[in-house]
Amino acid sequence: MEKERDNLWAPWRIGYILDVNKDNKGCFLCDNIAQTENDDENYVLWRSEHSVVVFNHYPYNNGHMLIVPQRHIADLSEATDEEMLDLMRLVREAQKCLSLTVHPQGFNVGFNVGRCAGAGLPGHLHVHIVPRWNGDTNFMSVCSNAEVISQSMRELFDQLKETSREHGLPKL
Repeated sequence: MEKERDNLWAPWRIGYILDVNKDNKGCFLCDNIAQTENDDENYVLWRSEHSVVVFNHYPYNNGHMLIVPQRHIADLSEATDEEMLDLMRLVREAQKCLSLTVHPQGFNVGFNVGRCAGAGLPGHLHVHIVPRWNGDTNFMSVCSNAEVISQSMRELFDQLKETSREHGLPKL
């Protein structure tokens, strides 16, 4: 007799899967986030002179954010010193805000530069900041179990905005 299999349905991922396989003319970050004023709708937490902090719309964990230069650049070598400093300041402030709000036990922070390095959007440089807790094993556990993100993006976004107001974040 065949063992019954558990399925984890993630229908929101199909948009990402289909989009990755397209030869897009535009840039999702430039077209939908960096140039618009629909910050709440697009989950843009903060804007600075050179950067934007936005939720990853296809997160690996609760609170997964992207820190993105407003200027469309693909590589660290293209970033000015001011843009690099701004990105790192916002990484620090996002980590602080997440710590105050959801109390993670650690963070993954990093760049994926180029498609072969794991960049889902290789044309626009961005920094990932992913809150981590003991016992989570990434977006898929080793033993065929799936981790579940237990809070909606909207709920956490609203909490982070409140934390930002209460603590005067970001401090640039």
